[in-house]
Amino acid sequence: MTSISRLGVGATIGLVGLSALAVVVDVTNAAKLVGISWVAFLAMALAAPLGARTRNESAGALVWGYGLAAGAMVTSAAVFLVPQAIGQHPQWGGFGVAFGLLAGFASHTIGHRLAHMDLPMDRTVAELTAHAFSAGAIIGIIYGNMPELGPLLGLAIVSHKGPAGYAAARRLVNTGRDWSVLLLPATGVGLAGLASSMVALPAAGPVRGLVFGFAAGVFLHVAMDFLPRCEIGSEIHDLLAVSGDAHALLDRLRIHAVASTSLGGLVVLLAWLVIA
Repeated sequence: MTSISRLGVGATIGLVGLSALAVVVDVTNAAKLVGISWVAFLAMALAAPLGARTRNESAGALVWGYGLAAGAMVTSAAVFLVPQAIGQHPQWGGFGVAFGLLAGFASHTIGHRLAHMDLPMDRTVAELTAHAFSAGAIIGIIYGNMPELGPLLGLAIVSHKGPAGYAAARRLVNTGRDWSVLLLPATGVGLAGLASSMVALPAAGPVRGLVFGFAAGVFLHVAMDFLPRCEIGSEIHDLLAVSGDAHALLDRLRIHAVASTSLGGLVVLLAWLVIA
């Protein structure tokens, strides 16, 4: 087992301990946060070995996995986070959404720079880990300051963990690396979320609007990042380039992309109607 793999096992043990501590000290929304944390962990931890065994991945499966997750995330951020941010303070909430979207865009530049650096861990694992911890911190702050918030938002936000783990494991194994390193980013949402849930935001509307808006912007950016891009040079195209008419296949997959994202949003709508 590599050092990174040991770190992943250690992070998993840490998630177990932090989950127990959150329940014992009864932090705000502890049960919901623990549930969301473990759904995120299991989604990536169980999808990763499946991706590792699938050397010839289906482009259609990737489109549907990414599309369902992206549709659910876009809908959830727009329905649950944006109204909360604007409700706290219309202008500062709007600024928060804008800053979150721009911060997400900036993260791509940072990720590109990382690709040219000699890092002690795989770049894919590093990016997934950084994303998981940042998303977890935001989820924890939101749930820690909104006792009335239901689990649907968090579950929809982490819905991309399965497809992301599946695709990342496939890339790692195809380059001769161990997929078990993904245990580290799999725990990120839980570790950061449970810890940050203990941070109490000031009661001032502008501050809360800015924080909730920033969270909405970040999650909207991540959701749009997962929208299946059936274009020449995309990850989807890379799976098709070895055989068949790529242009014709991409045209058909675009229809699947629209259908999958629409269905992901519809699932959130139906779940909200049932719960509400």
